[in-house]
Amino acid sequence: MTDHTDTMMAVRLETATGNLSVTERPVPHAGRDQVRLRVEYAGVCHSDLHFVDGELAARMPREVTLGHEIAGVIDEIGDGVTGHTIGERVLVHPVGFVDGETSIPGVQYDGGWATYVVVPAERVLPVGPDLPFDQAAIIPDAVATPWAAITDAGRVRPAEAAAVWGLGGLGYHAVKLLRLVGATPVIAVDPAPAARARALRAGADLALDPTAEDFADRLASAGPIDVAFDFVGNGRVQQQAFDAIEARGRVVLVGIPQGPLVIEDSARLIRLQKSVIGSYGSERHHTEELVRLAAAGRLDLSESITEVLPLDQAETALDHLRNQVGNPIRIVLRP
Repeated sequence: MTDHTDTMMAVRLETATGNLSVTERPVPHAGRDQVRLRVEYAGVCHSDLHFVDGELAARMPREVTLGHEIAGVIDEIGDGVTGHTIGERVLVHPVGFVDGETSIPGVQYDGGWATYVVVPAERVLPVGPDLPFDQAAIIPDAVATPWAAITDAGRVRPAEAAAVWGLGGLGYHAVKLLRLVGATPVIAVDPAPAARARALRAGADLALDPTAEDFADRLASAGPIDVAFDFVGNGRVQQQAFDAIEARGRVVLVGIPQGPLVIEDSARLIRLQKSVIGSYGSERHHTEELVRLAAAGRLDLSESITEVLPLDQAETALDHLRNQVGNPIRIVLRP
């Protein structure tokens, strides 16, 4: 980046080719009903990997600045905006709608892998001085997605038994959040020893390897499971989760599979009155709830940030995520 005040650094994706480049761009300005943020941190998500690999979302432009997990400081306010001030610490709840279609920064319009980002004012939420920006940035996706799955889709009640398949960024936070709402026991399932150890530190009561010969027996010995969460997105996990839940239990699918839903014995679905529920993303109120919990000291995200890299190392960040270098929970970029 140069010293010019009218340019900034941004990480741009050419959606047709998957080419990623760090380049100078004009600094954007807030239009009506918009605010501009000086970005402090922006998260690196598996969705970003999918976009680079050519798995594009609807209505992505030919070229876009990536980054939908964003926290920063408001430094410009557009016409018509009330209730916000210059210098305000905020995060961005990414999901919005325009003419009935989803509109997300870093997907349908330029996102936060940049020095500055412009977003609708209605999407920003204030965060207090005690919540670090790096943790604030990841709340609306990496934390709010499992929170929505637990509280809305899964409807988890205190003392219900819950199991989590897949202990990446979403599953790790799911373990923490299930503990927070009082699920008992919380069972974590992942083939990676480091991920299982991390889940135990996050509050899991039991951590199991799904590839172990005694997996089914050890899972059954933990007692009947009320609700199971699939953060992986494949048929084997779907079947394991379905088999694990008791009568009237729920399977909540969060990970998006490449193939069809796999439930081998549909008769048991009916006779045992089991439920299979999809959960996608989160809503603004989920993010607001989590910010309040973090501010009150009920939710500790201090171990969630496993690596911080400068903006010009975005490709390194994606490579570390793809190859699970350092067993990441969440990698963040800092402009």
